[in-house]
Amino acid sequence: MKILITGATDGIGMETARMLTKEGHEVLLHGRSEEKLADVAKETGNENAEQYVADLSDLANVRSFARAVREKHSHLDVLINNAGVYTAPGEKTEDGLDIRFAVNTVAPYILTNELLPLMDDSGRVVNLSSAAQKPVDAKALAGNADLQDGEAYAQSKLALTMWTVELANSVDPVIVAVNPGSLLGSKMVKTAFGVEGSDITIGANILYQAALSDTFADASGKYFDNDSGDFGDPHPDAMDRDKRAELIKQIEGIIGN
Repeated sequence: MKILITGATDGIGMETARMLTKEGHEVLLHGRSEEKLADVAKETGNENAEQYVADLSDLANVRSFARAVREKHSHLDVLINNAGVYTAPGEKTEDGLDIRFAVNTVAPYILTNELLPLMDDSGRVVNLSSAAQKPVDAKALAGNADLQDGEAYAQSKLALTMWTVELANSVDPVIVAVNPGSLLGSKMVKTAFGVEGSDITIGANILYQAALSDTFADASGKYFDNDSGDFGDPHPDAMDRDKRAELIKQIEGIIGN
């Protein structure tokens, strides 16, 4: 399998890359640091792994990243949109967005749509959601409202889940939202909450399953909650067709489509 993982330089992304590489899959690695990517390629046992450096808070950079993948590959089996941020400085991104919405919601939307032409009906898109989900403020999504870290993160993850459900209605590959587990021991959790967190392999295991197992073969448009260990219901807004359509319309406006 040819599998692209964003945010593969630490935490769940790196551990998932390690698991998949060990089984012989071709894993394409994304990160913000060329040096960290080289280290991860070495640590995961695949020094020759393709490495893509891109800042997902910069939407032009996201498009360049997607273009680079398309130029090298005519087929992709799995896209794991793992990269995410919780804390951020007060400044907006170059595109005028809150960085949480830019990285957690808009960037994976662009990347997914740009790479869908490489995928067939056996492909899978795995979006990292969260148990933290709160109603999306349109002004905040547009970068016109200041939110506390937790609020912005929860809104951005619900927005991601909403477009996952909506996009599943119109694409061939399986596209699924996954809460990998609450308070896992990633750098993001340690920085945001000051706790060590649980074993990150809990999250890596479910991403591995979402990417490859038969359990997820017919899961398009569903939400898997790894805290309960089963598919479940996301926030009610994710099941509201009108709210999903309005969100997609706003995202399309933000990215200029």
